Amino acid sequence: MTPLLSLFGKPWIWSWFAAFIVWFLTIMVTLGASTLGLSQAALTFAAFSVIVGIGQMFVITLGPGNIDLSVPATMTLAGTVALKLMNVQNGLILPGFLVALLIGLVVGLGNYALIKALRIPPIIATLSMSFIVQSAAIWTNRGLRIKPPSMLAEFTTTNTLGVPNVAIVALLISLLAWFLLEKTIYGRWISAIGQSMPASRMAGIPVDGTRFVTYLFCAVLASVAGYLLACFSGGAALNMGSEYLLTSIAVVVIGGTAVAGGDSNVPGIWGASLFMFLVVSMLNTYGFGAGIRLMMTGLIIISVIMLAGGRRAGMR
Repeated sequence: MTPLLSLFGKPWIWSWFAAFIVWFLTIMVTLGASTLGLSQAALTFAAFSVIVGIGQMFVITLGPGNIDLSVPATMTLAGTVALKLMNVQNGLILPGFLVALLIGLVVGLGNYALIKALRIPPIIATLSMSFIVQSAAIWTNRGLRIKPPSMLAEFTTTNTLGVPNVAIVALLISLLAWFLLEKTIYGRWISAIGQSMPASRMAGIPVDGTRFVTYLFCAVLASVAGYLLACFSGGAALNMGSEYLLTSIAVVVIGGTAVAGGDSNVPGIWGASLFMFLVVSMLNTYGFGAGIRLMMTGLIIISVIMLAGGRRAGMR
C-alpha cells in the first residue's frame, strides 16, 4: 500500500479533509479577505472543543454505555467558582486554577461512585450528577458575572507567534493524551476494556481502577476548559457549557473514534473540532439560523455513524 493510500485509510484524515473543504468554501465567499481571522478564530474556539472532546474520547473508548453527560455542568461550576475565588486579582490565578482542578476531581469521583457503588448506568449517573453540579453553580453564581484577572483574560485572548494561546494549551493537552494512549500501559488497558470488559478482567487488568481514573480525567479536562472559557469570555455564565454537551460527543464521533469503544483518535478530535466551528461559520456566512445549524449537526453525526458502521461491517 502506498503512503498516500495508507494516509486515506486513517479514520482521522476525513475530519481534516472536511474541515479544509468548509474552510475553503467560507473564505471564497469573502474572496480571501478573512483567511487569517477565520483561521485564528477556528483555532481559538476549536481549542475548547478539543479539551472537552479528549476527555469524552477517553470515556467512550472504555466501551458501550460509557459516556459523561456532566461535562457542561462541570465547566460551569469550575468557571464560576474559580472566578469568584480570584475576584479579579492576578495573584490568585494559581489558587483559582487549583480550585477548578479540585472541582473536576470531585465531580469525577461522584460520577464513578454513582456508577460503581450504586450500579447506575453511566448515562444516568453522569446526567444525575450534572443536575447536582449545575444546581451548585446556580447557588454559587447568584446571577453575578465576575470578570477574570487581567493577566488571565489577556492570556486567553491573545496569540503567540500568530497562534492563539488557548490553542497552544489544547495542543499540549492533546500531546499528553496521545502519550497516555499510545505509550503507556494505561492507554492499552483502556483499549482492552473497550474491546471486551470480561476478557480484560480475566487478563488481570484493573478494570475498575482504570475506569475510575478515566472518569476523573474527563471531569478534570472539563473543569480546565470551563476555567479557560470563563476567562476568555470575560466572565462565567450559567449556560456557558450547554453547547459542549453535544459538541464533546460529536467531535469524538466525527473524529474517527469507535463509538463501540476500544479505539481512540486524538488527531481526529482536532479535525472534527475545526470542522464543527467552520460549519457554523459557513452557515452564518450564508445567513442560516440556529435551528438549521443544529439540524445539520445532528444529520452529520448520524451520517458519520452510519458510514463508520458500514465500513466496519465491510472489513469483517
